[in-house]
Amino acid sequence: MDDTQIVDLYWNRQETAISETKKKYEKYLFSIANHILTHYEDAEESVNDTYLGAWNSMPPHRPEVLSTFLGKITRRLALKKHRMNTAGKRGGTEADLSLEELANCIPANHTIDEALNNRELASILNDFLAGLPVQQRQVFVCRYWYCDSIFEIAQRFSWSESKVKMTLLRTREKLRLCLKKEVVFL
Repeated sequence: MDDTQIVDLYWNRQETAISETKKKYEKYLFSIANHILTHYEDAEESVNDTYLGAWNSMPPHRPEVLSTFLGKITRRLALKKHRMNTAGKRGGTEADLSLEELANCIPANHTIDEALNNRELASILNDFLAGLPVQQRQVFVCRYWYCDSIFEIAQRFSWSESKVKMTLLRTREKLRLCLKKEVVFL
């Protein structure tokens, strides 16, 4: 079943929408949640909550790209669950590490959550990512959207881990300079 048909099922309030979504996207959504959360059960819960979130969001929202829409819900739920699970503890997961790396691009008087909710920042980030070479953009997204480890990224792109680290460092620096130029946080 294609995405338009699945979205139509949600809009028509047919319960088969959830089973069709699960059939098509469960592995993808689980991979997102599992990279952020350390326990299988937590990842599974986030994926199941994604189906409920999609059910509650459609209508009124009609996503143009269903996979991105669902991935965004899963990621948001998994990060929320991760924050709850690690409240008062020091991090150490790939999600913690990747968000900590990215936080260095944003001045300390702003949290990443506040910044990511900013539509202007989203537009600047989209333009920034669109201006990157394809592999550099893919590596950046793997690390900071999917929270993939350096090792996983190196394997995926057949690069050394040091090349991945250096690429990410240089891309973060470009992003920091781009944000500074745009005066987003001043």
